[in-house]
Amino acid sequence: MTDRQKTISKEVSLSGVGLHTGVNVTLTFKPAPVDYGYKFKRVDLEKQPLIAALAENVIDTARGTTIGKGDIRVSTIEHVLAAAYSLGIDNLLIEIDGPETPIMDGSSKYFHEVLVKAGIEDQEADREYFVVHENVRYQNKEKGIEIIAYPDDKYSIDVLIDFNSQVLGHQYASLTDLSEFGEQIASCRTFAFFAELEPLFKNNLIKGGALENAIVIVENEYPQEEFDRIADLFNKPHLKAKRGILNNVDLHFNNEPARHKLLDVVGDLALVGRRIKGKIIAKRPGHYANTEFAKQIRQIVKFEQKNGVAPRYNPDEAPVKDIKDIMNLLPHRPPFLLVDKIIHMDDTSVVGVKSVTMNEGFFVGHFPEEPVMPGVLQIEATAQVGGILALSSVENPKEWSTYFLKIDNVRFKQKVIPGDTLIFKLELISPIRRGIVHMRGQAFVGTTLVMDAELMAQLVKNKQE
Repeated sequence: MTDRQKTISKEVSLSGVGLHTGVNVTLTFKPAPVDYGYKFKRVDLEKQPLIAALAENVIDTARGTTIGKGDIRVSTIEHVLAAAYSLGIDNLLIEIDGPETPIMDGSSKYFHEVLVKAGIEDQEADREYFVVHENVRYQNKEKGIEIIAYPDDKYSIDVLIDFNSQVLGHQYASLTDLSEFGEQIASCRTFAFFAELEPLFKNNLIKGGALENAIVIVENEYPQEEFDRIADLFNKPHLKAKRGILNNVDLHFNNEPARHKLLDVVGDLALVGRRIKGKIIAKRPGHYANTEFAKQIRQIVKFEQKNGVAPRYNPDEAPVKDIKDIMNLLPHRPPFLLVDKIIHMDDTSVVGVKSVTMNEGFFVGHFPEEPVMPGVLQIEATAQVGGILALSSVENPKEWSTYFLKIDNVRFKQKVIPGDTLIFKLELISPIRRGIVHMRGQAFVGTTLVMDAELMAQLVKNKQE
């Protein structure tokens, strides 16, 4: 996918109290350059340290997601990130003058609104996506938690929650398109159970908690004295004891708690550092599970950045070019024709396939007791696939030949043996000019990179008799 990266058009700010610290803070969103991602800057500290909002920087997930570097931290970042991610913002500097983002009303609503007010603009760089090619799964069987990413052509999320609560029951929420986040998800508030309030307070959490910034669920019957005691603990007015929703306010949606959990998933998965293209199904998610899942995806992203993404090969699909088409383009013939079919080709890239069998002539001597495909033939096969792209760019390709000029940065990562199916991916490093073809070539077996090289060749017109 090649749509543009985005940032905001102007600086905007908002202020409020932190849920857990009770500290008043101001949050300022600023435009950021391409490939910047999301970064928090602690402007209240000496040297104003930056912390990248990435999964590997998560240091705590107790009732919220906290990122840190050394002794520097920023807490409860998930609602802020959910708002930015839902609006398609890729690059954002978030300045904060305290240790925790403001809770506002316990949702993403105010962050979403202020970012919309700032305006969103395209930048001069293409986005990079994490495309889910194979299922990615996080599971905690003991707690009944499971998060799975499935291949899909867009980003969507389904969430199921079950707190064994007679008040909440089983709840389900779904988001089929991020454009619906502002209307369907952003205003959904965080929630807590009445029985949790005192332990959380005594654990130095929710100091800024109030009925204005969280839904409080009363699961059991309590005497009025217990309600009054907890109200005094938080220095809040007394409310009449009742089972259900303590706040005496209407929920925005019947399944608002499930929608808020979906909001948290969006914010925590923003820590992947890339837009995601895939379907997410989360059963009983929480900040720890969400961020561990984000870490799994981050590892895949890092592997793909280092090794490239293996093309998907489906033998049931008709090839773009079969062996007859290939022989009409290339002058090579058996036993030196080393590509069986082309499964993808566009103006700048091509993907080819070769099935490696024991019948290959080179296995007679390389090696009789340990058959291994020679590296030079892997390079030759890669070049033949690239040659098909190059020759497809000229009229009357049979009147042209391709000749090696240079081979650079060759790496052999794993041996290729009989029974392997080689998948070659080649991409132009620069446009073809004056017959010079400069490409990066990779060879995969399954999803494993086995060879990587830069190839340069020249298209030369054959001499006419």
